[in-house]
Amino acid sequence: MAVLAVEGLRKSYRDLVAVDGLGFAVREGETYGLLGPNGAGKSTAISMIVGILAPDAGSVSAPPKARVGYVPQEVAVYPDLTARENLRFFSGMYGMRRAEAKSRTTEVLRLVGLSDRADEAVAKYSGGMQRRLNIAVGLLNRPSLLVLDEPTAGVDPQSRNAILDSVQRMTGEGLAVLYTTHYMEEAQRLCDRVGIIDHGRLLAEGTPAELGEPDLEAAFLRLTGRELRD
Repeated sequence: MAVLAVEGLRKSYRDLVAVDGLGFAVREGETYGLLGPNGAGKSTAISMIVGILAPDAGSVSAPPKARVGYVPQEVAVYPDLTARENLRFFSGMYGMRRAEAKSRTTEVLRLVGLSDRADEAVAKYSGGMQRRLNIAVGLLNRPSLLVLDEPTAGVDPQSRNAILDSVQRMTGEGLAVLYTTHYMEEAQRLCDRVGIIDHGRLLAEGTPAELGEPDLEAAFLRLTGRELRD
């Protein structure tokens, strides 16, 4: 069953076509990797999927916003608050009752491995810990679709491994995940299927094994080229 279905999505900025007829679906319990070089249209596509941007054409069939968790590339938590205080604040934005907010805060802190540091100011956290808290915020509302935009950018190997473990546990419990990353080894490990895009268009889609190369990086370079991108 498709939790997210994207059809014919298009977005232009004057003469630049950022997304050009993009279509794919993400099923329950699946991690779908949306992969592409810088400027390929990934961020624009994500912004339309989560409702930040309106498409010029096409459609997005997704759960109601209250059932979508969005974890942006930039860490979006308050450094002067503790992790627990951050989660209580965001639970209020979701309209959770106090008892539910307390219970769910405990659950998501455990999921991302921050229970032991929950009452420290986020300003004292490493970059990897802050990114794990960012994911915890995205999980607060018990989403049926979780959108993760470059969730491991700039973190150490231990934090990256903890984040990937968390994602694997969540999809094992039926969560649908849309995942963007520049790290092909992450996509190889996590993703049930991937879509490779460039210049706003879907170039290829399938399981890593179906893309006709020994690994995802080889398929990615064959489809998008080896030229450096800004």
